[in-house]
Amino acid sequence: MTTTVTSKGQVTVPKSIRDYLGLKAGSAVTFERRPDGEIVLRPSKRPTKRATSAFAKLRGRATIRLSTDEIMALTRGA
Repeated sequence: MTTTVTSKGQVTVPKSIRDYLGLKAGSAVTFERRPDGEIVLRPSKRPTKRATSAFAKLRGRATIRLSTDEIMALTRGA
């Protein structure tokens, strides 16, 4: 299979290869250079780490149950 390198140095891994390797969007891959010069693409054994946004860090569930009136009183400073 042949693919083209973009101006940013990116290539598209053909779907049949992605399926065979179990690669999904955001998957980490490893490039290995063999002694004979051949390059091997493998799924990385390390888990992928996605950047966590400031909002994602605040995401969760409230642990204190308040009524709507109690929330409004807190919001208004009463």
